[in-house]
Amino acid sequence: MTESMDSPYEIKDLDLASDAVWHKHAVSPTDRARLMQQTPRCIWLTGLSGSGKSTVANALDVALHSNGAKTFLLDGDNVRHGLNKDLGMTETDRAENIRRVGEVSKLMVDAGLIVICAFISPYQRDRQMVRSIFAPGQFLEVYLDTPLEVCEERDPKGLYKKAREGVIKQFTGVSDPYEAPEAAEVVIDTSKVNVEKAVKTVLNALA
Repeated sequence: MTESMDSPYEIKDLDLASDAVWHKHAVSPTDRARLMQQTPRCIWLTGLSGSGKSTVANALDVALHSNGAKTFLLDGDNVRHGLNKDLGMTETDRAENIRRVGEVSKLMVDAGLIVICAFISPYQRDRQMVRSIFAPGQFLEVYLDTPLEVCEERDPKGLYKKAREGVIKQFTGVSDPYEAPEAAEVVIDTSKVNVEKAVKTVLNALA
């Protein structure tokens, strides 16, 4: 991954930045978590397209919800229909996509929710940026370490085929890199375990 001179996280409008003053809320995140009766977390699923992120995330959401947890699921494709519909697939746009999702996730965790995020998020720098905005223990990175050949064989959306044909440019795993997490809390290969076992693994990590 090539690094540009300007960081994608750099605030360009210095006047706007200097005018923004943090307003402290009377009701704290701790107060909200106590009302929710749970420990708020951000569970971040990362991996190649076809690795099972959305499938595992949905099953995890169902399991937590069934146990009375207050959750919300943010999925990569769904977010690009609304919040991030103005972004493309360049490295800068991908960084901004993850930055926005990270900030929204932080707001949800501050509200007392357990938020589940399913995003390819191919760059280590971007995932580390998201992790850095959470308090220690609030961020759980789940790496679906499913081999590329398995993901490509599944190809649920037909994206790998289009990428190999040159129809889709800058596709992670084919024409763009995926930087594997260096210290994910949970690592799962969905070619070796089923969805139920994957969900149990994440739940055990939360416990």
